[in-house]
Amino acid sequence: MEITIKPIVTEKATQITERLNRYTFRVSPEANKHQIRDLVEKLYGVKVVRVNTAIVRGKNKSRWTKSGLLRGKTSAWKKAFITVAEGQTIDFYSNI
Repeated sequence: MEITIKPIVTEKATQITERLNRYTFRVSPEANKHQIRDLVEKLYGVKVVRVNTAIVRGKNKSRWTKSGLLRGKTSAWKKAFITVAEGQTIDFYSNI
């Protein structure tokens, strides 16, 4: 099983990072906290203090087309909040 991890860089996530030294990632739904911790420590070289996860539920979507109303749903995904040790940071833009 391969775990994917992708940083979330939004205005709200940036404010949380600045205030609490906590970074936000979108991770695979089947990943657990221990796997997420090991992966972040390996990829970014930081000491992870705490990992909190949340399941973001899918939203119902609908739109009108020529053939009528189309209904669907976006898929659910998992969000991970990673708190790193005091004085350490993660630079998302170093790999660009």
